Amino acid sequence: MKTKILRNIFLSVGVLFASARLLSADTFVTFDPPGGPARDMLPSGINPAGAITGTYVTGFYPNPPVFHAFLREPDGTFATIDPPGSTGAWIGGFLYPGQPINPAGAITGTYFDASGVRHGFLRSAKGIVTSFDPPGSTFTAPEGINAAGATTGFYFDASGTHAFLRAPDGTFTTFDAPDGVGGTVAQGINPAGTIVGEYFDANFFNHGFVRGSDGTITEFDVPEGVNGTEPSGINAAGAITGFYYDANFVTHGFLRAKDGAITTFDPPGSTGCFGTVVGGINPGGAITGTYYDVNCFNHGFVRAKDGIFIAPIDVPGSPGATFAAVINPAGVITGEYFDAGGAEHGFLRIP
Repeated sequence: MKTKILRNIFLSVGVLFASARLLSADTFVTFDPPGGPARDMLPSGINPAGAITGTYVTGFYPNPPVFHAFLREPDGTFATIDPPGSTGAWIGGFLYPGQPINPAGAITGTYFDASGVRHGFLRSAKGIVTSFDPPGSTFTAPEGINAAGATTGFYFDASGTHAFLRAPDGTFTTFDAPDGVGGTVAQGINPAGTIVGEYFDANFFNHGFVRGSDGTITEFDVPEGVNGTEPSGINAAGAITGFYYDANFVTHGFLRAKDGAITTFDPPGSTGCFGTVVGGINPGGAITGTYYDVNCFNHGFVRAKDGIFIAPIDVPGSPGATFAAVINPAGVITGEYFDAGGAEHGFLRIP
């Protein structure tokens, strides 16, 4: 009996040391645009090869902010993407970054013209930039692009906010959720052409929707999401992730399977300070995002398909200010963090 107990103790210790080795094996790479830290550094997409895209902002007070889109190649090469004639460019969202880069390296985003009007753009893997707007648009905001090059997002016209699908040949399909009288926002698109997003009802509460490749729209809510449901990503299997607001407006994560079954979750240590914000989901079902602890510090996390969490994820030198945004098929995540001096940087975590 004593031998068995000792063996179990040694096995448990061995598992702990193995776990520590796995955690310590994580590699963090930090990056900034040329010239040093920007006012804001907001990675919003990563593809299977590890190419990262997003937005950085220059211009510190009292100078006005200037937005720039960027591409960081897997070898670390950093390129600013400012479409011709633009006065600023933006890729991805804030709380939910979207899926703005595809496996081939094509990127979609937004730029501002000299009059301040916002247009969509597509940058091919070869660097060719094409401007586009849905018919009647006065403000175009692409959010996601799939492997075939189909792009989705939202736009404003004289009647409100609507979602769009731009086919690879440039053809537009515009649509609204059936109950989206307050507006419809498309967020992500998977390889099959299924689109996920949110809509706003007459009281401007937000709800989720999924649009099949045949155009059928299904609306949904997380049952506990009494103050709103915000999807943030969809993978090839049709699994949808995002977050919802409870009765106290604290956020929590959710996973909606293709059959409609919903699982809610929070990383260990997530509290009512703000809660859990989910960024993205990869083809294998791993989810990443950010949560806030009892001291209102924020940390990154990864939730594996089996529900096991890796948390907290903190960039070394970050005093409780790491924001994980998106995750690729290999489990590599990107996001931003603040250092001890308050400067903001991009990061790459390689497991």
